[in-house]
Amino acid sequence: MGENKHQFQGFDVSLNVPGSKCFDDDGRLKRTGTVWTASAHIITAVIGSGVLSLAWATAQLGWIAGPTVMFLFSFVTYYTSTLLAACYRSGDPDSGERNYTYMDAVRANLGNVKETELFSSDYLPNMSFPCRLLLLSSETNFSLVRFQISGGFQVKICGAIQYLNLFGVAIGYTIASSISMMAIKRSNCFHSKGDNSPCIVSSNPYMIAFGVMEIIFSQIPDFDQIWWLSIVAAVMSFTYSSVGLGLGIAKVAETGKIRGSLTGISIGYVTPMEKIWRSFQALGAIAFAYSYSLILIEIQNTVKSPPSEYKTMKKATLLSVVVTTLFYMFCGCFGYAAFGDLSPGNLLTGFGFFNPYWLLDIANAAIVIHLVGAYQVYCQPLFAFVEKTASKQFPDSKFITKEVEIPIPGFKSFKLNLFRLVWRTVFVIITTIISMLMPFFNDIVGILGAFGFWPLTVYFPVEMYMVQKKIPKWSPRWICLQTLSLACLVISVAAAAGSFAGVASDLKVYKPFKTSY
Repeated sequence: MGENKHQFQGFDVSLNVPGSKCFDDDGRLKRTGTVWTASAHIITAVIGSGVLSLAWATAQLGWIAGPTVMFLFSFVTYYTSTLLAACYRSGDPDSGERNYTYMDAVRANLGNVKETELFSSDYLPNMSFPCRLLLLSSETNFSLVRFQISGGFQVKICGAIQYLNLFGVAIGYTIASSISMMAIKRSNCFHSKGDNSPCIVSSNPYMIAFGVMEIIFSQIPDFDQIWWLSIVAAVMSFTYSSVGLGLGIAKVAETGKIRGSLTGISIGYVTPMEKIWRSFQALGAIAFAYSYSLILIEIQNTVKSPPSEYKTMKKATLLSVVVTTLFYMFCGCFGYAAFGDLSPGNLLTGFGFFNPYWLLDIANAAIVIHLVGAYQVYCQPLFAFVEKTASKQFPDSKFITKEVEIPIPGFKSFKLNLFRLVWRTVFVIITTIISMLMPFFNDIVGILGAFGFWPLTVYFPVEMYMVQKKIPKWSPRWICLQTLSLACLVISVAAAAGSFAGVASDLKVYKPFKTSY
């Protein structure tokens, strides 16, 4: 059964049938998401392979600043995420109009929206017979049809930052997955030839392999249909995080001492200027590690009600942030305790550990499986945006709108959309090629994360919440929220500066399509 939605005069009309067992209050099919599926989506998005770089980040900041910064970022992320979750519905948190995407929420709260009302009876003769019949037979009062003309510079800026970040994350995950696949190959090489063997491996075949996997999984039509992939990915993230944590604890137990210092990496091992840039880069790494606000509304749109989506999302956010913070603290601190100033950029692929090699192989395989799911969690909102825009621009194009049913023995038939097949395949190919061309793109993703953290995780949620709750200017609460926003802006700018320094360093030895490890 398709979505209970029709178009006339260029506008969407959703049939709202009160008390329906099949449809929600917006006329769409009943949502089925729970606290657990939402938590799985969040954990899949948040605990990326970046958790394994937190030992390096802690090493730059030291025993005092490292854990403190991680805790502060976790608090800011949780608090601003609850503000953003409150903006899923405009007006009443239980029955207000839904905002399906982050951009919809910004448009509803900060965009200059003008509402126009048309009497549906004026357009009834021009509508198709099925649509007229549905309107006339519906129990809902359709005497008025409302549409919105939206504008606003902030909406466009939000969309640009959000989708650019999603694109950057796709590239970063392609690179990270290839590094883990190469780590498996190198681990087996070290085991057979010795720890000091060169074991040089090219990254290109592994990026192509990851791209082929993502082309297949990208054909899953909607966000709410990848819940199982998110659960598998979340389990994988716990698997490799636990391995990294366990190896860190074992290393500390083996040496019998806790390494590191209160102020971080020692001057002499690096220059004073390098220490400053590395500290800024560490802030960016931690900020990006916590960022998932850019897909929070899309996750919330999969949650069923009652209870209200806000209450469910608040619980899921708390659960997810607590779990991820504990893992971040343990992995970052025990990794730093094990290696001190020599903490590798990635505990499992930087070969801080060489044995047991089979355990490293399992952990790196778990990273790859996790990144396959995380790629989809981040890219589905971008896919949906492009496909929705295309269907609005070309509503009569069969290439864009027609779905072909492919029977699968023993399962429900798969609905194949040709536009979805072509566009998503092209997207994956482009991200794979860019990853192969610029495999140090993690630094550039750090820049995207640094700039994305403040506007998407802090600024827009704070501004939308103040508008929705009508918080007066210069009131104590307004001052506190603006102070929080300003402080996060300063941190984001510093983190971006550190990431730019990392890019400048990588460019010195840059060879396109010829990267090996």
